[in-house]
Amino acid sequence: MVARILGKLLHMVGILPTDKVTEVQRTDLVGEFVGHTGPKTRRKIHDAEGGILFVDEAYRLIPMQKSDDKDYGLEALEEIMSVMDSGKIVVVFAGYCEPMKRVIASNDGFCRRVTKFFYFDDFSTTELAEILHMKMKSPSDCSLLYGFKLHPSCSIEAIGELIAREITEEQRKQMNGGLVDTLLINARENLDSRLDFSCNDADTMITITLEDLEAGLRQISRQRHLQ
Repeated sequence: MVARILGKLLHMVGILPTDKVTEVQRTDLVGEFVGHTGPKTRRKIHDAEGGILFVDEAYRLIPMQKSDDKDYGLEALEEIMSVMDSGKIVVVFAGYCEPMKRVIASNDGFCRRVTKFFYFDDFSTTELAEILHMKMKSPSDCSLLYGFKLHPSCSIEAIGELIAREITEEQRKQMNGGLVDTLLINARENLDSRLDFSCNDADTMITITLEDLEAGLRQISRQRHLQ
């Protein structure tokens, strides 16, 4: 979301010719074999020209590993860095603070090219509830939540209290905003599973309740404990 806003602003002031944002992760850049990563990364760079290349979870490019392990993440990072002075693209590397230190330390030229660092606080339980409401109000056409709605009892305050009760602070830090997407998918699955086959009320079939959200949060909590 921040990258999209930045893209619009940079386009408005004439720094970028377009406001497009190309979002990528490690799997979009890194190949499985020797010689695959360079072309794969360059294609994404080409797609992003004129706008922003947003590298989400950038620390995954430089995983924690033994020195004799083969990994092509650094090659992808170096490909991106090679075009950062071209003026054709703005690159945003996103990730948690501690693991991002691996990325910064992986290449001597990183801090010369990346000169702006922004730190964002983790979302509070209320902010997570607000994000959930926003996602439910305007889901994309391809979203699994398209056509669904929240029960009136699912107020921001009620959802925030649920999150605070069911998810530990450490779990919230690990998932941050990503918790909302997982929660909504889990809640929809709970709605599907609890409905009786004889249910023929259309409104009931598309309404996510506090019960569904609570079940979704508990599923997240169980999964995190197993990891």
